[in-house]
Amino acid sequence: MKNRVAGKIPRPVSEASVPLTSRPARRAPQIILGVDPSLRGTGYGVIRTGVTPFVTLAQGTIVCPKDWERSRCLAKISATLREVLQTHQPTVCVVEGLFFAQNIKTAIIMGEARGAAMAVVAEAGLDIYEIATRKVKQAIVGYGAAQKIAVAKMVQRMLNLVELPAPDAADALALALAHAQENSRSVLTQPKKI
Repeated sequence: MKNRVAGKIPRPVSEASVPLTSRPARRAPQIILGVDPSLRGTGYGVIRTGVTPFVTLAQGTIVCPKDWERSRCLAKISATLREVLQTHQPTVCVVEGLFFAQNIKTAIIMGEARGAAMAVVAEAGLDIYEIATRKVKQAIVGYGAAQKIAVAKMVQRMLNLVELPAPDAADALALALAHAQENSRSVLTQPKKI
């Protein structure tokens, strides 16, 4: 105070001397793998945060023909995701949350595909989060009951993609985007880690 009255200019404060609580939060760039598991068409998408707009590193659908046995499909899902993990080195994974199926057989088959995907990701040591489908649609489109095409179009716009992504890949990219958005702001409820 005496220095101000005397006309002396105070020294600039370095960032290191500012308490952590008053510094703006900086999010470290992440490489996020989104996975939309299904036995016949598991979608995956990999994005990098830290730049605007986010960068799409990879996207695709692991397609298994209807005449393949379930075990062969599960092996293909695992092998493909291992390649994606090795190539892009994601730092975190987000999968579609569980849904309630009327048909118990369908629920079991979906659970097997989800398990095959999650086992490979867990093997790689990544943290895995899940986000409910309605929450992803709300985050991306603004409406929790949005149609798949609306999600795909919004993903295309948000990631500046030249072409509309395939439906399963679009869902996986939407998962990654929703996770990135959730982590870029302060939220009262943290994403569900599994």
